[in-house]
Amino acid sequence: MRIAVFDLDGTITRRDTLLPYLRGWRRRHARAGFYGQAFSALSHFLTDRSRGRLKSALIRAAMSGATRHDVERWTAEYVASIGASDLCEGALAAIARHRAAGDRLVLLSASVDLYVPHIGRSFAFDEAICTEVAWIDGRLDGALVTENRRAEEKRRCVEALRARHPGSSIVAYGNAGSDFPHFAAADEAVLVNAGFRLRREAGRFGYRTEEWRGTSR
Repeated sequence: MRIAVFDLDGTITRRDTLLPYLRGWRRRHARAGFYGQAFSALSHFLTDRSRGRLKSALIRAAMSGATRHDVERWTAEYVASIGASDLCEGALAAIARHRAAGDRLVLLSASVDLYVPHIGRSFAFDEAICTEVAWIDGRLDGALVTENRRAEEKRRCVEALRARHPGSSIVAYGNAGSDFPHFAAADEAVLVNAGFRLRREAGRFGYRTEEWRGTSR
């Protein structure tokens, strides 16, 4: 079996998905104190550089206490709103090629399980692996219950995939230098939508490079 592992933000989508998700929620569920909490989270990030803590703090500032019903309703609306202009044409073509070849499709993202599995299902992925957040008594807490699935943590996830599917070959797609650790754990890696310096670095490791963004409709 061959496994095709796709990053989400900047690889399948043209840009980040978490901030639009949180902005859309806030337009529907305004709450006092959000900006103060968000500013505090950003200030801490400048000191500790922890993307996981920043992610959790922003989710908590915008959404803590939300019910599963309300979150699921917004998630369905958000995923349905992702259109052709938000997606990379090359990604859609690559997903279609792997599906036609009978490969296992895995979405591997540092974004959160509030919506990543829903996006995965909308593209008929077989599996979604992403950062998971906590719920308490049916309401969203927002603490991370897994590591932030980025960089070395993505590598661990690819190694776990290989252990679950021994003998499979793995091809990984990503768009950032932070994807290089899990590229190293794959049999083949493709860097997409990257600038010149990163493409040159990818070449030193033997990773293929492609431009997937095409022309936005």
